Amino acid sequence: MSVTVFDNARVVDPSRGIDARGAVIVEDGTIRAAGPEARGQGAPEGAEIVDCAGAAVIPGLVDARVFIGEPGAEHRETIASASRAAAAGGVTSLVMMPDTQPAIDDVALVEFVLRTARETAVVNVFPAAALTKGLKGAELTEFGLLAGAGAVALTDGRATLSSALVMRRAMTYAGDFDILVAQETQDPDLAASGVMNEGLTASWLGLPGIPREAEAIPLERDLMLARLTGARYHAAKISTALSAGAVARAKADGAAVSAGVSINHLSLNENDVGEYRTFFRLSPPLRAEADRLAMVKALKDGTLDVIVSSHDPQDVDTKRLPFADAAAGAIGLETLFAAALRLHHNGEVPLMRLVEAMATAPARLFGLPGGTLRPGAPADLAVVDLDEPWLLREADIRSLSKNTCFEGARLQGRVLQTLVAGRTVFRL
Repeated sequence: MSVTVFDNARVVDPSRGIDARGAVIVEDGTIRAAGPEARGQGAPEGAEIVDCAGAAVIPGLVDARVFIGEPGAEHRETIASASRAAAAGGVTSLVMMPDTQPAIDDVALVEFVLRTARETAVVNVFPAAALTKGLKGAELTEFGLLAGAGAVALTDGRATLSSALVMRRAMTYAGDFDILVAQETQDPDLAASGVMNEGLTASWLGLPGIPREAEAIPLERDLMLARLTGARYHAAKISTALSAGAVARAKADGAAVSAGVSINHLSLNENDVGEYRTFFRLSPPLRAEADRLAMVKALKDGTLDVIVSSHDPQDVDTKRLPFADAAAGAIGLETLFAAALRLHHNGEVPLMRLVEAMATAPARLFGLPGGTLRPGAPADLAVVDLDEPWLLREADIRSLSKNTCFEGARLQGRVLQTLVAGRTVFRL
């Protein structure tokens, strides 16, 4: 029997509403006890005692939107390298998007991801399968077979379905299997050649803009179809006050909808593009400060359910280009927690709510184990120093790609140790 006791810790477990001084006892890969009561149980003979010295123990983060190059673009990111980056960021489970080459649109590819993860990954990797074949928005995939093979959600990844009829059929079909439909919304005609948020900043930089309505219009359509079909629908990544309002109304109507936001849209705004810095070219684009504040408010009040890294590795060939020609996307697994802590340190969002949005809520939404320190749960957890200052340097990035929005950023709060099923997969 293997027992580890994390003593003298601040135990934060949103699943049970606990934020208190206590201990966490891990026995043979599962949590035996966690919280104030665990300190009084005593350590079994031979147990390893870890003095956390006041550091926090939280459920391992669950990142619900991660793009990985394998198969087809392993030079950008492999499942193994993404898992090491995740572990360094306190992420113990991730949902992998189907935007690969070929797309994850059949059972064999779902099985490939799961097999490769078992063999090479140090964290839990759960594949999301394509909603339509080849992510082309026309022919639906075999939802039941994909779910049976282990797909935890259906999504066309970066692509937005243009056909309302196809989306209605998809939601109806998904409802038969009670599988989540998770979509990103951006009208391709309204977005057209836009590369950043439409507004004065884009005009000053001489760059074509993407209006907020390009996100809100297809989102409103999807929310209406969710009401119509009764399907579970997740707006994977929204960025504007318009979108937050639409989600709030759908929830008030009783629709089975949820929404996510990337850490980039909680931490940054369009001004960060600065002198055409392509690492800040994202999709959706970084918005105005008013929209960022609206995202923070929507997170705090529960309109937004989850925070994602939207980890999207791009290499030098796709980023070291003129801003308008550069690919959209940034990595984020390693900085997800530290960047989110900015909202805690400045008093905008309580720590409990942040951990809930990055661990408990995504685990519940996608039906995954973890996201909790409840006794009997897998010992997927992170030990974190909430106050340690550090500087992100490119040389320290574990991802194969280095396109981070936070290079050179001064961050406060760092992951000290990450465990998956009781096994240490990262230690600072």
